Amino acid sequence: MKKSFGAKTLVYPTPVWVIGTYDKGGKANAMTIAWGGVCSSSPPCVAVSLRKATYTHGNILERKAFTVNVPSSAQAKIADYLGMVSGRTVDKFAAAEITAVKGDKVDAPYIQEFPLILECKLLSASEIGIHTHFIGEIMDVKAEDSVLGENGLPDMLKVRPVLFGPEIQSYYGVGKHLGQAFKIGKEI
Repeated sequence: MKKSFGAKTLVYPTPVWVIGTYDKGGKANAMTIAWGGVCSSSPPCVAVSLRKATYTHGNILERKAFTVNVPSSAQAKIADYLGMVSGRTVDKFAAAEITAVKGDKVDAPYIQEFPLILECKLLSASEIGIHTHFIGEIMDVKAEDSVLGENGLPDMLKVRPVLFGPEIQSYYGVGKHLGQAFKIGKEI
């Protein structure tokens, strides 16, 4: 028997991403989100949803660009902080002792200390309830050498991304490797 919880954002997990933007004056800002994911493979795109009230919302519309910064589990406290204060009143980079680096491909900063970065140009924005759904085309992916696997691509167990449990508002780390996609199902 399954228990019904009604209409809620109760899906596990959601990513913990930090969105990097510049404001009108060129000040770097970073905001933690959990409403995001891949939305197209060709062209490669991600979607992030933000409330209009956020400082980052206006920055994305102004600069038509953002970065997705993926923190490691060791950086969970930094990610949490970046989602608790507003860039309107606080220099989050100084407070969190992280470094803003100008993106190579888009007009947005990324966080030097985070292991995985996506530079995105804004493709579209649409209103959904209290959020704006931004779709960004991935113009470049950057990864620290230390998180690359044997295949030369980022390894999830080395990146150790932070995961978020909506409704219970808790952070989690990545577990173990379960098997190769499109292979383990062939055993059935």
